Amino acid sequence: MHRRTALSVSAALLVAAPLLSACSGGARPGTAAVVGGERITTSALQAQVVAVRDAQNRAEGSAAQLIQSSPGLERVKLNKMIQTAVLERAAKDAGVTVSPREVGEFRQAQLEKAGSSERLEASALEQAQLAPAQLEADARFKLLRDKLFEHYGSQDKALERLAAAAKELHIKVNPRYGVWDAQQIVLGDQATPWITQRTRPEQPAAGA
Repeated sequence: MHRRTALSVSAALLVAAPLLSACSGGARPGTAAVVGGERITTSALQAQVVAVRDAQNRAEGSAAQLIQSSPGLERVKLNKMIQTAVLERAAKDAGVTVSPREVGEFRQAQLEKAGSSERLEASALEQAQLAPAQLEADARFKLLRDKLFEHYGSQDKALERLAAAAKELHIKVNPRYGVWDAQQIVLGDQATPWITQRTRPEQPAAGA
């Protein structure tokens, strides 16, 4: 039975400013989490949240429903930001990389499957709380995750390496956002499991 943890299939999340900034010690005011000695700032986290809320507010006819269905958005986004750092660390340790070309091809496959950019963006927003500007990072996240699973030959082995990477990063989270579960690699009560099968670039699950 596969150990279920909470690295979401949605994505790796980027903002205009760096997600992580240098941290010389423990958590300081304005710190949402510390990962590998680097701060995830509350301003970077809020940028992620605001991007999604703005996209939700622009959704004609469904704005209220979308907002109501994502009450814990701050925690969801911080969870993804931390897990992205864990995934990047594990991939680096394994020598696994994803090229911009691969990301572009994956994005094109997503677009073709959805039928239009509008449908793709709407699906990602509804299913995974992803703003349009976060889709490219999400594509990289999915590809890197799938390559890591393939590199180790099994999901269980990859999860072991991800757990080891998370431990090495000495993750600390501001209590206002919940408690970090080192064993499950998840923040608080996030229930989304690690993906149980690969997302093939030729058959992407938009915003899944």
